[in-house]
Amino acid sequence: MIAMQRNRKTTPASSGFLPRRRPILLVSVVATATLMGTMTAQASVTPTAGVKAAGDVAGVAPSAMKDKLRRLVRMPGGPTGAVVVVHRPGGRTVYRAGVRSLRSQQPVRATDHMRLASTAKAFSAAVALSLVEQGKLSLDDTIASRLPWLPARWGNVTLGQALHHTSGLPDFFTSQRYVDYLSRNLHAKPSPRFLLRLMSDKPLEFTPGSQYRYSNTDNFVVALMAQTVTGTPYERLLTGRVYRPLGLRSTSLPRGPKMPAPYLHGYQPDPPGPLEDVSTLVSASFAWASGGLVSTPVDLNRFIRGYASARLFDRDVQGQQLQFIPGKSEPVGPGVNSAGLGIFRYRTRCGTMYGHTGNTAGYTQFMASTLNGRRSVTVSISGQITDKSTGDQGRAFTRLRHIETQAVCQALATKRDHRLITSIKEAGMDR
Repeated sequence: MIAMQRNRKTTPASSGFLPRRRPILLVSVVATATLMGTMTAQASVTPTAGVKAAGDVAGVAPSAMKDKLRRLVRMPGGPTGAVVVVHRPGGRTVYRAGVRSLRSQQPVRATDHMRLASTAKAFSAAVALSLVEQGKLSLDDTIASRLPWLPARWGNVTLGQALHHTSGLPDFFTSQRYVDYLSRNLHAKPSPRFLLRLMSDKPLEFTPGSQYRYSNTDNFVVALMAQTVTGTPYERLLTGRVYRPLGLRSTSLPRGPKMPAPYLHGYQPDPPGPLEDVSTLVSASFAWASGGLVSTPVDLNRFIRGYASARLFDRDVQGQQLQFIPGKSEPVGPGVNSAGLGIFRYRTRCGTMYGHTGNTAGYTQFMASTLNGRRSVTVSISGQITDKSTGDQGRAFTRLRHIETQAVCQALATKRDHRLITSIKEAGMDR
């Protein structure tokens, strides 16, 4: 997660940043920093062309989803835009509310690009696990054996521990050298090796394998191991092992801050002034394999179906992936969260799905699927609101989590559920 805070120093006019009413945005290392303010976007909810209208989907009442999305984008602390994609046997349904950009006021669409934040960690896990199936990597491979240029004190950390977030590796957002470099070079394109060397003085935070602690550094290590054993850049590994097999046509890993058009603009509150557009504030290189990917709601939904159903590696490898331990995704997902290898299990009141969440400046993501890939859901918004948010944004996150749960329930609902909901509504007992 990248949380932004203000610096009170004066910013030179020649700094190269977009014109701002107040001084330069800096990256805070405090993960609990909140982005306070009020978001005021007009809401509209319409089915996307080429997919079923919301009322055609059997399951939880579609009108409730429409209403919740409208309320989310209208409420103080809510995002300016939100997209929910629900895939079930027979097709997918798209719900959307709000606008792509406050400037254009165009409605948000499921084909708009967005930053994937930490859902990108599942992509690096997909690459690594496909290599485990082929015998090119092992979950027992260590940093010392595959990445000997990293600090010797990190040497015993294994690929499996990095994927499980039990490595003890310090999160690079806790490194002052990393944060200082980032705050001075927001649009730079540093290599992953360079960034990891900025925190080479950091010891492990605990004995590897002894506890769970979410760390962005883990997926840098995962992707670098994949690069090392194949001799192929991570970006090309993504293309050959993830994008092409799953038919992802709008997903990429950019190096700099630019976004492909059209894109969902991400905003951050800047009280007492207007919202800040932070879509292109920070270069994707700083998050790389841990959060740098750009995609669309439609592509993300397609990815999670293929990933959760083991289309990118065999069932034997998936069996190792689905060894769960107590651990929450960031931000926390719906229901009871448990951590596997590059995947989280979400046990909700309607059933269990598997996926990942993510958040970064201007964006929050949730994706989940059943293990057969036949039912899936993605929820994407143009704001960074999490379980650590307080005030208006804390209340917005509570509503967002309800939406995520309802989307899961709709994806898992059967025709029998649909008939029951219809009969309840006709009897006037719908709550």
